[in-house]
Amino acid sequence: MTTILTVDPKPPIQMGPRIDVTKAAFKANPFPFYARLRTEQPVYPARLGRQNAWLVTRYDDVLALLKDERFAKNPAIARSSSQAANEPWVPAFVKPLQRNMLDLDEPDHARLRGLVHKAFTPGRIEQLRGRIQTVADQLLDATQDKAPVDLLHSFALPLPLIVISELLGIPTADRHRFHRWTKAIVKTPSPLNILLAMPSIAAFMRYLRQLLAQRRIDPRDDLLTALVQAEEAGDHLSEDELLAMAFLLLIAGHETTVNLIASGTLALLQHPDQFDLLRRHPDLIRPAVEELLRFTSPVEQATERYAREEVSLHGVTIPRGALTLAVLASANRDEHIFERPDELDLTRDKNRHLAFGHGIHFCLGAPLARLEGQIAINTLVQRFPNLRLAVAPDQLRWRATPTVRGLEKLPVIW
Repeated sequence: MTTILTVDPKPPIQMGPRIDVTKAAFKANPFPFYARLRTEQPVYPARLGRQNAWLVTRYDDVLALLKDERFAKNPAIARSSSQAANEPWVPAFVKPLQRNMLDLDEPDHARLRGLVHKAFTPGRIEQLRGRIQTVADQLLDATQDKAPVDLLHSFALPLPLIVISELLGIPTADRHRFHRWTKAIVKTPSPLNILLAMPSIAAFMRYLRQLLAQRRIDPRDDLLTALVQAEEAGDHLSEDELLAMAFLLLIAGHETTVNLIASGTLALLQHPDQFDLLRRHPDLIRPAVEELLRFTSPVEQATERYAREEVSLHGVTIPRGALTLAVLASANRDEHIFERPDELDLTRDKNRHLAFGHGIHFCLGAPLARLEGQIAINTLVQRFPNLRLAVAPDQLRWRATPTVRGLEKLPVIW
């Protein structure tokens, strides 16, 4: 069993009212706060909307937490009966989505991941290079004569959305619905936001059920058909698991890559020396994207984990059942791991960032996100060497969401 060691038994430093890490103002620049936590209070009780959450912020602790079997993905196996009784009400029609591999522990996680991992291997994803490049060029062709342009909604969003939709087999005419649904679903989980998201979740699930039913009747050469056929071949993919898998792949397949492309581009615009370096040396794009992943951390915290038992770390006791978050954005700026962590350096060597997580829940779509990021950002830099922000940086607005960190818009001038 992998465990987190108890070290440095000091009383926690009081840092005022609990910070809500989902607020848009916090998202704009969370890194100084995380730096302070790493130094003064590496295990910190924060707010996640109306929920309490424990933040783990040092690189070594984050790495250990992502492998620690004392923390479960599924809260049902971590929380006591009294804690479970206080869980918020979940409508019956939403419960099938809880059978997704992101929220499950072994052996269920391995079984579900095994059904789709072959579609996301680096070799299979590399076969998409030509198509991704074509999509990138077409999107930029459509906007190059406009100024200013919102690069997020005209480029960073549609590129991964088109790619994952094609991979899964979503009809072209239906793709515009998904971002509207997704945007409502991934907001901070307050009672109001959860209530407002219900129509989007219901519409999304109803659509997926209809599409999966069509694939049973009319199989295609796509991932949805492969999932349906895997279920029918006896791989024990239940109807709920099939629906949850399609739901997860569509959301995760584009939501985080949007933020890599948009936030990565913003970072380059705010560091013109690095923008120019990449323009002059396009062969740097692979390490450049790794550095942009580290520097911007599109996934700010790894998805939820729940303590199966009391866990002591740095003199702080995380109680049983407590929501615990490994803060990837903090680990990726840890000064004990990275030299000059707050500097953007596209030539950074031995970049051991944790942007895609670690352990058995390492991001399944990492090869696809990397390739999309490489093509999108390099194409932008090479085609538009004079690219610049159309507004002052302090006018940019960030989304108020848990887990991910992303812009609302990215207005640019070619």
